[in-house]
Amino acid sequence: MMIGMDRRHMILGIGACAGAVALAGPAPAFGRGDPVAPFRTPYKYPRLVLAASGTKGRFDERSVDCPFVFSANGRFYMSYVGWDGTGYQTGLAESRDLLNWTRTALILPRDPASPVTRFNIASASILRENGLTSPGRLIKVDGRYVCAWHAYPSAGYEEGPAVIGLAWSDDLIHWRREDPCLYPADGAAWERGGLYKPYLVKHGDTYLMYYNAKTTGTPWHEQTGVAISRDLKNWTRHPGNPILKNGPAGSWDDRFASDPVVVEHDGRWAMFYFGLSSDRKARDLLAIGPTPLEFDKVPEILVDTGRPGSVDDTYAHKPTVIYHDGALYHFYCAVAGKYPNETRGIALARSRPWRS
Repeated sequence: MMIGMDRRHMILGIGACAGAVALAGPAPAFGRGDPVAPFRTPYKYPRLVLAASGTKGRFDERSVDCPFVFSANGRFYMSYVGWDGTGYQTGLAESRDLLNWTRTALILPRDPASPVTRFNIASASILRENGLTSPGRLIKVDGRYVCAWHAYPSAGYEEGPAVIGLAWSDDLIHWRREDPCLYPADGAAWERGGLYKPYLVKHGDTYLMYYNAKTTGTPWHEQTGVAISRDLKNWTRHPGNPILKNGPAGSWDDRFASDPVVVEHDGRWAMFYFGLSSDRKARDLLAIGPTPLEFDKVPEILVDTGRPGSVDDTYAHKPTVIYHDGALYHFYCAVAGKYPNETRGIALARSRPWRS
C-alpha cells in the first residue's frame, strides 16, 4: 500500500502551478573542442529491454527500475530493482548482446527480521572499472565483490528516510549485508530527509560513495554528495557537499540532481545523473570535471523524454553506461503514461545508430 506523497507522485505533482519554463542549463566551464562527444547516446532503442514480470508474487511484478550494467564471465549482467507493491528488492539479469535479457535471480531480498531491510533493499552499484570505454568489469576487494545498497524503513514506495550500506558476495547471487554505513540524521540539512542511490568508485587507495539525498518536508529537493573511505568501513562526508547542486529556477535540475554514475575518460571525470525540472519531466544529464570531486554541468540533455506514446514519454532517468563493440550503451529507467496507469521499465540509448 502506498501512503503519503512518495517520490514518484511528487514528480508527477510538482510544477502544476508553474508557468512557462525556460529550460536553460548553466554555462559550461570546459576547454576547446567538444568534450561532451564521447558521452552522447542520441539513438534510442524503440522498446523496453526489461519490463515488469507481471507475475503475481514476484519481486518485480509491477515495475523494474534503477539499472546497473557490468560484464563478467564473458557475459553482460544487469542488477535492477523490482517493485511488488510492498517495497523494493534487487534482482539480476544477464545478456550476451545488451538487448535481450534473461532474469537470473533475486539477489537481495527483503528480510522480515531486519528493522532496516524488512520492506526494502535496493542495490544501486557494484564496484567496477571506472573507465568510460572499459568493458565494465567488476573489481574485487579481498577476493569478493562489494555492492552499495539503500533501504527505506517502511512499506510503500520510498517511505521514510533511507539509509545506505554495503554487501559482499563471492558469486554475485548470494550477498551478505552489513549494517548501514551512512544515515541521513548524521548529515547536513540537504540530506536529512533520506539517502538515495549510492554509486561506489575506487580511485587509487580511496573509495568514493556518491549518493543523492533529499531535504525534509514536502515538496523536497534532491542533490548529490559524496562520502570518502580508505577501508570501506569508516566514511567521512566530503566538506564540499553537495558537489552537484540544484540548478536555478527553470533549469533541467531545479528540483532534483540525482542518481549519480561516475566514470573517468581522457584524464577527466564525468557524472551522469538525472534532473527533475519544474516542467515535471525527468531527463538524463551530464557534468564533467578535472577531479572526482569537482563537476561542471553540461548545458545539454543527454537522454530526453520521448514523444507521446513512446516508452519514455514521461521520464527518461536513472542512468547506467557500458561500452561495447565501439559504442556507448546508456541504460535508463523509462516511464510512460500517468499514475496509476504508468509503465516503468528499463530502456536503452547508444552512441551508434540501430540497424533498421
